[in-house]
Amino acid sequence: MCGIVGYTGEVQAAPVLLKGLEKLEYRGYDSAGIAVYDGAGIRVAKAKGRLQVLRDLTQDGSLIHGTIGIGHTRWATHGAPSDVNSHPQVSDSGKFAVVHNGIIENYLELKEKLIKKGVTFVSETDTEVVAQLLEYYYKGDILDAMIQVLRRVEGSYALGVLCADAPDQIVAVRKDSPLIVGLGQGENFIASDVPAILNHTRDIYRLNDNEIVVLKKDSVQVFNMDKEPVEKKVTHVEWDISAAEKGGYEHFMAKEIMEQPKAVRDTISPRLRGGRVVFDEISLTPEQIRSFSKIFIVACGSAYHVGVVAKYVLEQTVRIPVEVDVASEFRYRSPILGPDTLVLVISQSGETADTLAALREAKRLGAYTLSIVNVVGSTIANESDDVIYTWAGPEIAVATTKAYSTQLAVVYLLSIYLGDLLGRISLEEYNSYIGELEALPDKITKILEHKDNIQYLASKFFNVRDVFFIGRNLDYAMSLEGSLKLKEISYIHSDAYAAGELKHGTISLIEDGTLVVALATQKRLFEKMASNMKEVKARGAVVLGVTTEDQKQIEKEADYVFYIPDACPMMLPSLAVIPLQLFAYYVSSMKGCDIDKPRNLAKSVTVE
Repeated sequence: MCGIVGYTGEVQAAPVLLKGLEKLEYRGYDSAGIAVYDGAGIRVAKAKGRLQVLRDLTQDGSLIHGTIGIGHTRWATHGAPSDVNSHPQVSDSGKFAVVHNGIIENYLELKEKLIKKGVTFVSETDTEVVAQLLEYYYKGDILDAMIQVLRRVEGSYALGVLCADAPDQIVAVRKDSPLIVGLGQGENFIASDVPAILNHTRDIYRLNDNEIVVLKKDSVQVFNMDKEPVEKKVTHVEWDISAAEKGGYEHFMAKEIMEQPKAVRDTISPRLRGGRVVFDEISLTPEQIRSFSKIFIVACGSAYHVGVVAKYVLEQTVRIPVEVDVASEFRYRSPILGPDTLVLVISQSGETADTLAALREAKRLGAYTLSIVNVVGSTIANESDDVIYTWAGPEIAVATTKAYSTQLAVVYLLSIYLGDLLGRISLEEYNSYIGELEALPDKITKILEHKDNIQYLASKFFNVRDVFFIGRNLDYAMSLEGSLKLKEISYIHSDAYAAGELKHGTISLIEDGTLVVALATQKRLFEKMASNMKEVKARGAVVLGVTTEDQKQIEKEADYVFYIPDACPMMLPSLAVIPLQLFAYYVSSMKGCDIDKPRNLAKSVTVE
């Protein structure tokens, strides 16, 4: 959440900052602002609302002159969305301007200390404390002042700082919140994510925690907290800028749904060689794997739903007990971990604050950590003992689709790999799984070719008030994701339930016209799901069924049906999720919702 862009170079900074912030809109925000040194001092423009409000205020940046500046899109944490609470925040004298992602946990204590010393605050934000502290500790050396501040603030942060006394440089630092440095010719950048600067450069530094960078137009220096220079390795971004553009689609979400066959293929193919699953990137030894007596999975949101699928799949193929935890709860239940425990961490961004905290707790307790992430060099990837990257490419829409599907693909690969290594699956089963994996992208393509059928179904139900998703076993896991997709972008109330639990209370919510989406892809449980469909129809529900092409008997119970190709049971979630994503997308589109940037949500949740 929130977005940072900084520029120092030879062209006007404000238009560059605004265009960079536009590329970060997907992260979620409620206000935006820029600060530019104009030759006489730091000029600040900021406004509540969409970036267009700031564009209009500054005439697309043309009203603010200067070749160095910082910009920010804010998602409110401390203080309501307002012009005053927007970033950049400025120190008492106007000497320092600061943009900040994250949370300063001890800001009240620091604020009270500064107020007692006569400092006047104008905002409710924790970020203003950083600006005021910088001025308080500043004795002519910005780097010294920054180090003093960092030693006193607690929490997570990515900071970009402009100082009127040093108008040729930006100082930036990160801790537990992503920040990259873009390296150009006669210009340099900071940003919270690659798309913000990809029009200008493909060469970047990924900062580690407590590394401080000093940017000038013709130089970049990185220091540690002892002011010692740090050597950084340049990362070259391979994916094209078009991957972060809509490519003719009305929304990024539509584009990313349609990219899933390629994303799944890109994730699977490099790990299949000669009919075998190969993980060159992990260092786990067979001996270590055989020593694990339990697996924990920690994740948030859709990644947590991948974890629920993974529990069923891993226990079936590996025969090791698996627990799935919402990452924000994991630390607070005193989990019992040790060297015989594998903790599987799932995060699209690799920066999710709660998931990162859970990872650190697992490491503290001696567990082995393996992460599944999409962003190379992200904090979770760097801090895990091992990492498996998904190859989804950049995902811009807040509601995840292709990142979710590639996480599922990695779960299948890992399950087959571990099950084979531990001797828990036969050669026949192994070969069958490999064939099923290779067929997944084409089967997803086949579903997408019939997306018009889902669009028609969405047209029937986009005005409903409540939707219930039900399923059993892996279909229950898919119900969780289907419900989340619908509610997060359409704002329709929806819930997911294990179908067998209906009779234990939930069925009292069913009334005439209630839409129930019934997932019935698991053949061994089909008859039980048919009974559940009868139960809700008897109470007046309208049933939309999702099942495989050979289960035509569902038409006896469901009012509407969408069929998916058949596959081995454990991989059916990769197919069943596609119509659920499409249904959520088309319903939201017909309601006129802001699909890529739903209200109150952010792409990367970097605060607890």
